Amino acid sequence: MKLMIASDLHGSALYTRQMLDRLRAEGADKLLLLGDILYHGPRNALPQDYDPQQVAAMLNAAKAKLLCIRGNCDAEVDQMLLEFPILSDTCILYIGGRMVYATHGHQYNEAHLPPLQPGDILLHGHTHVPGYVQHENYLYLNPGSVSIPKENSVHGYMIYENGGFLWKDLDGGVVQEYRLPPQRDA
Repeated sequence: MKLMIASDLHGSALYTRQMLDRLRAEGADKLLLLGDILYHGPRNALPQDYDPQQVAAMLNAAKAKLLCIRGNCDAEVDQMLLEFPILSDTCILYIGGRMVYATHGHQYNEAHLPPLQPGDILLHGHTHVPGYVQHENYLYLNPGSVSIPKENSVHGYMIYENGGFLWKDLDGGVVQEYRLPPQRDA
């Protein structure tokens, strides 16, 4: 399975359109959105081409490919515009023989871990900064932000396929690659 992972759209029609163009170009089976879909939030400036209703329409057209998690800027009123569920705080996936605990990152993160087992992956957005850290017992991954990247990172997303994660910019250029290490016995 080829999985595209993105986070923190914050209502930008421009960057959502670019992300969906990349979804088609990548040929990913599913797009996992890690929250903060329509609203920009009070701590962020308005992203370029801020248009939550247009973002909702674009995402609704792609709803068959979407898995989504609630971010700290997502609310029940957002769900009223969207034709796919966004109100779950977590999504558990199994890839490469590992459990992936996907969440937005405002509740569970490296400082406040969910229940993980050795070899599991903690995947979240929220910080707007891409990252990976191989901890002793788990791997932390973050795709950064589609619309409001921070700390000089690019507008981007991740692709998971065949045991590897690629961080890409919205032009499809590879920024960084991470291969899953062999699974250790617990």
